[in-house]
Amino acid sequence: MKNYLFPFLFVSIFNVFSMLSQTNTFSLNIKQDKNMWQNFTYDLGNMAGGMGYAYTRPLYWKKKQFVNLVYVTAGTASLYTIDDHVDEWANGWRNDVPRWVTNYGNDIGSPNNNFMLTGAVYLTGLFTKSPKLRRTGVLLISSAAASGLLQQVSKRIIGRARPKANVGKDVFDPFHIDRVFNYDSFPSGHTMLGFTNAYAIAKHFESPWIKAGLYTIGSIPGISRIIDRFHWISDVAFSTVISIFIVEAIDKFLDSKYDQKYNDQRKQKKVAWDLQVTPQSFGVKMNF
Repeated sequence: MKNYLFPFLFVSIFNVFSMLSQTNTFSLNIKQDKNMWQNFTYDLGNMAGGMGYAYTRPLYWKKKQFVNLVYVTAGTASLYTIDDHVDEWANGWRNDVPRWVTNYGNDIGSPNNNFMLTGAVYLTGLFTKSPKLRRTGVLLISSAAASGLLQQVSKRIIGRARPKANVGKDVFDPFHIDRVFNYDSFPSGHTMLGFTNAYAIAKHFESPWIKAGLYTIGSIPGISRIIDRFHWISDVAFSTVISIFIVEAIDKFLDSKYDQKYNDQRKQKKVAWDLQVTPQSFGVKMNF
């Protein structure tokens, strides 16, 4: 699958670039087109600013946000109690999953492939002078960078054993500067990067069915990591919720920096997210 991923991405990006260039012209002459350099430096500042905004949001939380934190913590703890059972249950069908599905999840969720894709989206918007595509690229890159840094630091602090270590869900080797092999399970970086992209791209569409399709595709990296025993289900669920939080926080920050919005209809809140926690279940509910 890996052999086909890069040509597919290249052809897709080239087609988008070609369509946009039919109605937009651009020049690589920095002296001639100073706006391009100004836009680039402005966007870099917003990428850094978006990351800082997301990281500092807990300082401004109110009652509702703290209640949601309790829900997320309770939900993650509930899934933690069944992590080993889910891993054992997956033994009955994990070998039946087509290998190309798990290869896709592992490849698209890797940092190198992720930043190649998000960088290509941003540069296409920059060179074609598409404010909406530029903003999308800024959101993708800053969200991926924020989630990537967060999960790298968290892995070293928490040091949870991966399922494939075969030592159980309750084993931790925390507080290492360097990552310890097979003791870097929580949270899931592949899940965070994969779902972050899907959630950010879905903001361009009004249809809840398209959104649901993108969310499904964005969930493949997390599912793949469970199938390959790199992560427990609690790792993946927690990482998905954190991805949503990071994208929403950075997108709110970018609202004050760019005139271009995705869809004006989003202000009508046709799609609403809510955490749902019961003694038997934990999830994120989408109402539309």
